[in-house]
Amino acid sequence: MNWTPLHLHTHYSLLDGLSKPSQVASRCSGLGFESCALTDHGTISGAVAFTQACRSKNIKPILGCEFYLSPADCTIKNEENRKLSHLCVLAKNKNGWNNLIQAVSKSNDEENFYYKPRLDLNTLGQFAGGDLIAFSGHLGSDLANAIFADVKSAYAAPTEEEAKRYIHPEWVENVLSLANKYRDIFGKENFFIEIQAIDQENSPAASLVVQGLRYIAKKYDFQSVATADSHYPEKHDSSDQLLLLCSAMKTTLRGIKKKLRENKDVAFGGFMKSNNFHIPSLEEIQAVNQPHEIATTMQIAEMCEDYDILGRPMLPQFTCPENQSEEDHLRDLCREGWTNRLAPTGKVSTTETKELYTERVKKELDVISQANLSGYFLIVRDIVNSVHKKNYIPGPGRGSAAGCLISYLVGITQVDPIEYGLIFERFYNAGRNTDDHISLPDIDIDVPASKRDDTIDYIRNKYGSERVGQMVTFGRLQGRSALKEVLRMNEACGFDEMNTITKSLPHEHEVSDQLAEMDNPSVIKWTLMNQPETLRDYCRLDDKGQLEGDYSKLFAQAMRIEGTFKSQGKHAAGVVISSHKLDEVCPMVRDKKGSEKIAGMEMNDLESMGHVKFDILGISLLDKIMGVRDQLESENV
Repeated sequence: MNWTPLHLHTHYSLLDGLSKPSQVASRCSGLGFESCALTDHGTISGAVAFTQACRSKNIKPILGCEFYLSPADCTIKNEENRKLSHLCVLAKNKNGWNNLIQAVSKSNDEENFYYKPRLDLNTLGQFAGGDLIAFSGHLGSDLANAIFADVKSAYAAPTEEEAKRYIHPEWVENVLSLANKYRDIFGKENFFIEIQAIDQENSPAASLVVQGLRYIAKKYDFQSVATADSHYPEKHDSSDQLLLLCSAMKTTLRGIKKKLRENKDVAFGGFMKSNNFHIPSLEEIQAVNQPHEIATTMQIAEMCEDYDILGRPMLPQFTCPENQSEEDHLRDLCREGWTNRLAPTGKVSTTETKELYTERVKKELDVISQANLSGYFLIVRDIVNSVHKKNYIPGPGRGSAAGCLISYLVGITQVDPIEYGLIFERFYNAGRNTDDHISLPDIDIDVPASKRDDTIDYIRNKYGSERVGQMVTFGRLQGRSALKEVLRMNEACGFDEMNTITKSLPHEHEVSDQLAEMDNPSVIKWTLMNQPETLRDYCRLDDKGQLEGDYSKLFAQAMRIEGTFKSQGKHAAGVVISSHKLDEVCPMVRDKKGSEKIAGMEMNDLESMGHVKFDILGISLLDKIMGVRDQLESENV
């Protein structure tokens, strides 16, 4: 017998889940699990990273989401309808994955979002279509809540006898009615009653829920499934997750412990009292769950196809004159650039230089053609031209993009790469392409900061607002921020001393090349190894590489949480342009600083799915140059 984790959170469940996808895959591989599901709270932003991590360990990824459900119509925004329950949903196949995308996008619509992305059960059911699996029964889910007349008091009850006082007199009818509704929505074969027994020793309410739901499942012929509620890899990681929860609640560990001692109501109380929210072994599950409940996890894993969410670039078709193909049009533009830009400079006036430039442009065109990326260059050129046409000043070319002769010939950049010895392969290396994946070029488009929104509006108008979007980025606890978080949560020192300690650490980008050479990249460890004197009074490495010093335990914890996601924001430059409506092929999430929806995955994950990212950077210096130019042209100086 084996078991599959089906209810699991990563650090994409911000300040709630601790596990990174790579840690989940390693833990599951070590336990001998052949499959694993991802069910982050209200999001599927981690799906690509999770898929890649699982496949690297030969584990079958199962993609899902733990949705937030409102008790009434999700468009109703009041305090009563803010009391959300949870429902775990898994995608059985590629259609199910597409349905998940659309459901998550829907939950982030302005009319539905209310503190959290949410749907009501009927609205979520519109996306089921027989391709989604659902299970309910853990504390906080509708089925568990339906057992009690006073849910909050029941969950807080210190003994099973006290928790029994809050059982609803008609709990059987309530649970059965709700379970039948779930079965009607998702299909009899696709709905399961969740038996989450892993923490019942610490939660009297959980024990009662397990007993009640087992009774319902057996008496009324519902399939039941054994789950855990995994938020961190192993038991000993619970202290690190507790730190994240304190950060989410804007309190300290001392403050939380004081409330617990005084038996006061504490958010995330279950996590505070238990270390059972890890990824358990088969033996741990066998100790609390029945064999058929465990076997059902393997049945569900088998029901879920091993589909692929990664893909090739989904560029919109660029409209070319006279029905030309994108490839032919790009070649024509290169010829025009040769005649109008290159030839007048005299750089191709000799046979030797002409051959040099000819071979270079042929090589670049062949590489771009083979990767089917001619349209990419046409789109970038069109955006740059739109900036010129409005009399704005775009940048002349940034980074490795200046190494492309085609970009120079068609007017994307203003730098001749051959003149300055710039290498095309540094910009784009076809050797990275495979049959399953095409790497994308990366041409940054610099525009005046005041004109960036105007430029993005042009792109939206050109390709359709439903096919264009900015993208999410996640703030990480790294180096200074990780150490400061640990020091603050533990109230280890005053604010001034905290700043003194953390300022001793370099910024991540300053040592990025050296971090890349470390097995477990850590700015804190790099500092201890390379600049030991700056932190010697607090922590240091001994001759065996072990931490010692007054703050050694705090430094160790800070190193463990480095790289963990803490916040979500909007990428400063990235814009996705797709050939499809984005909310059908990419989860669209709400920008927390406005009502706009943005692509809900980071740029590398979007690229892996086939979404094409364009960087539109707002540069204040270009505004200043424009101002000087305008003054000169107005003859006011």
